Amino acid sequence: MKKIIIILIDYISYLAQLFAIFIIANGIIVVFWINLKDIFGREDDVNVMKKSRAKLGRSFSVGLGILIGSSILRSVVAPTWNDIGQLAAIIGIRTVLNYFLTRDMGTT
Repeated sequence: MKKIIIILIDYISYLAQLFAIFIIANGIIVVFWINLKDIFGREDDVNVMKKSRAKLGRSFSVGLGILIGSSILRSVVAPTWNDIGQLAAIIGIRTVLNYFLTRDMGTT
């Protein structure tokens, strides 16, 4: 039973990582498209910048949140003190990044 749970957690973690990559890549593509339309359009540059930053910030924030969840799932499989310390460092860094992303999005 334990082996099945470990395999299931591995698959879920990999799927979460792929989903996070898809969300972040989608945000990058949408921002590229918004800016490409701006080059050939007549939209105000300030509005384009605000839309681009908001979209990219949201996709980064959601992607980081999913990656944190994936890291937590992986730590359930092999909870050594070294793994827990690495997880704490990863979650700390990602949480700080997420905090500043959402803070920056609130001021745009």
